[in-house]
Amino acid sequence: MDRLTGMLQAGRSWPLGASWDGHGVNFAVFSAHASAVELCLFDAEGTHEIARAALPAQSGDVWHGYLPGAKPGLIYGLRAHGPWRPERGHRFNPHKVLLDPWAREIVGSFDWSGPHFANDREHPLDLDMHDNARQALKARVVHDHVDWYGDAHPRTPLADTVIYELHVKGFTRRMLGVPEAVRGSYAGLASDAAIAHLRRLGVTAVELLPVHQHLDEQRLVANGLANYWGYNSIGFFCPEPRYAATGHPREEFRTMVRRLHAAGIEVILDVVFNHTAESDEFGPTISWRGLDNASWYRLPVEQRSAYENITGTGNALDLRHPRVLQMVLDSLRYWVQEMHVDGFRFDLAPVLARGDWGFEAAGAFFKTLAQDPVLAGAKLIAEPWDIGPGGYQLGHFPSGWLEWNDRFRDCARAFWLGGDCRRGELALRVAGSSDIFQARRRPPTESINYVVSHDGFTLADLVSYDVRHNEANLEGNRDGHGHNLSWNCGIEGPSDDPDVLRLRRRLQRALLATVLLSQGTPMLCAGDELGHTQHGNNNPYCQDNETTWIDWGRADESLVAFTAHVIALRRRYLPLAQRWYTGLQDMRGRHDLSWLRRDGQAMTLADWNDRVSRVLGAYIGAPGRTDSPLLLLVNAVDADTGFRLPPGDWHAELDTAEADGRSAWRGSDVDYPLRARSLVLLRNAAA
Repeated sequence: MDRLTGMLQAGRSWPLGASWDGHGVNFAVFSAHASAVELCLFDAEGTHEIARAALPAQSGDVWHGYLPGAKPGLIYGLRAHGPWRPERGHRFNPHKVLLDPWAREIVGSFDWSGPHFANDREHPLDLDMHDNARQALKARVVHDHVDWYGDAHPRTPLADTVIYELHVKGFTRRMLGVPEAVRGSYAGLASDAAIAHLRRLGVTAVELLPVHQHLDEQRLVANGLANYWGYNSIGFFCPEPRYAATGHPREEFRTMVRRLHAAGIEVILDVVFNHTAESDEFGPTISWRGLDNASWYRLPVEQRSAYENITGTGNALDLRHPRVLQMVLDSLRYWVQEMHVDGFRFDLAPVLARGDWGFEAAGAFFKTLAQDPVLAGAKLIAEPWDIGPGGYQLGHFPSGWLEWNDRFRDCARAFWLGGDCRRGELALRVAGSSDIFQARRRPPTESINYVVSHDGFTLADLVSYDVRHNEANLEGNRDGHGHNLSWNCGIEGPSDDPDVLRLRRRLQRALLATVLLSQGTPMLCAGDELGHTQHGNNNPYCQDNETTWIDWGRADESLVAFTAHVIALRRRYLPLAQRWYTGLQDMRGRHDLSWLRRDGQAMTLADWNDRVSRVLGAYIGAPGRTDSPLLLLVNAVDADTGFRLPPGDWHAELDTAEADGRSAWRGSDVDYPLRARSLVLLRNAAA
């Protein structure tokens, strides 16, 4: 067992993890509170420990050693010695083999029946003496030589960006035209059929739900469920192998990226650096907890045997510590340099910027990202809230960051679906949420405008259900949002009433057009362009089945065509330029942006405060990509109305009352016949 004694050399303290130099492997492990860290080597299957020795050198808080002659493919784990003092935050247990946090490939599958808990399950403050070497997750030393065949980042400007959020598995698991063997995989997303759909729509970036290797929670496994969304990471440098059609997930992921780039589509990863899969004090010891619990996690000052649960998952990583921050930065650089991704969406992003007293917009996390040359061109997107005190931070991220704008989401839903939303609120959201971003000297492109994301109802369900139907999650229908601002159009769930179906389709088109034509960066959720339903489940995080897999055989082709048409209009005209409007006139007497009532007159203060009327027009005298003025008209009430047009030769470019959005209408000095629950875009061809 101790064959390594005398073989390990001192090596060096960087880079962290295992690195091969052509002659041997260097191991560097962070632990500020350990008394010793052992390197454990395993057989080719990763089940039998064949050698063990302490890393011979320590530089500051890094333990390190060099093994001459070792090569890629070597399977290893770690054991950390130190105090077992949960009340002081220390949970060292050398009976537990630990996964390297910097692992590039994880060996083994996690079995909840194994002895993975550092504490005695009956007496949580006592040490568990059972060894877990056979069942523990281990790391494999890797050294990839990659030929990218000239791949380059598309670097799509924000003004042209249309984001499409998708799940790697759910997107192609039932996609017709994708070879059966690769459906639901990275290769499936790289298939001709998948890319053809993305190009048909005209989206410019896919935002992938988490692809870091993750763990299914014990409760889900016991109930025959799985963590489908993947927000429970164990491998921040490892693509999830369950999404690979082959036994080579890194290679398959890179091929996917290369093919998407060749089609002009960027790849953005949803990353979860706010917590790990080790959960709370009753969770397993897999890696971080056993290596240095007090450094890796945020622990309450008054009870260091517990965890600050500002994420809702049991623990929170502590990026106040430089090594924790280093792991996050190393991971981000890895995915940009070695996997060629184009950006990141940070789950519960305020957690990453929390200092001692709350969210810090000028904190270390933001400063390190801002100065990093590798990440300089990456798109950075925040989910700007967590569940801790002061956790709602929309608009407070630094310039250069994009933020999911839930106020846009809620306003658009409420305006179109009968909630409480005045015309003034809609105008603010459509015009870039200036109250949130302009006041902080940030451009309108930094607002991510969306109505639907993975988290909540699909677009089709938003207009088909008043309440959630999450019974399949086995949580008594208590999980998921209760305040959805949805409307079932008179019948809960499926209906064969043609009037109900017609209304639902019209509302879907209006909502899609609102997202795609508003000022900011639009985001769609995969499947919403074709009528995907989750049967009223607004929290299907654990439904790895036909609930979440997009049913391409039932796709609404007219809605797909409509969505592609609206995206094409956005690309052609960019109706609202990506700069802030003033409302002032130019030398021709043309307002850059003005708001109109249905009689064609300018909105007054009384009009803005009117909670009843839902008819509004936006005269856009300075669009982004045409010198012809545009007119955006909305009518969210259940009755047709006339809208008096300004002077000009007006041509309809979009009418959401039509199934495909197309209209041949043109007119001058007339009232436009604005139909119920519709949005219209007109162009003045005379200008």
